[in-house]
Amino acid sequence: MKGYDWYKTMLKPKWAPPAWLFGPVWTILYVLITVSYGYAAFIYVAKQIPFLVLLPFVLNLIFNFIFTPIQFGLRSNRLAAVDITLTLATLVWVLVAIYPYAKWVSFINAPYLLWVCFATVLQFTVTFLNRNRQ
Repeated sequence: MKGYDWYKTMLKPKWAPPAWLFGPVWTILYVLITVSYGYAAFIYVAKQIPFLVLLPFVLNLIFNFIFTPIQFGLRSNRLAAVDITLTLATLVWVLVAIYPYAKWVSFINAPYLLWVCFATVLQFTVTFLNRNRQ
């Protein structure tokens, strides 16, 4: 059984969005992430921000990108819950770290923050509902 098929068998809350919604949402979010995180990388290379301001961007991308292999490859709700928590924490760090240098980067990532907050609650709910299946 493939990871996505496995996930379909999971118990989910009634308020979970339909599977087809994730693709369009992430497409929009990745455009915002590419523009804003790309700008942060640019101003780092231009020596306008220190590495400690860029660090949460790097960590956030790592945690964001490894979520799918953890959730659907390893089929681990618990590890996915840890990862989404780290994604959320590093995103908050991103918003706070970049704000003094480029406020618009914080503001443009508001939809990403809202989605990751929602995804975190969803992941913890799915993990709890399926705790005996792990």
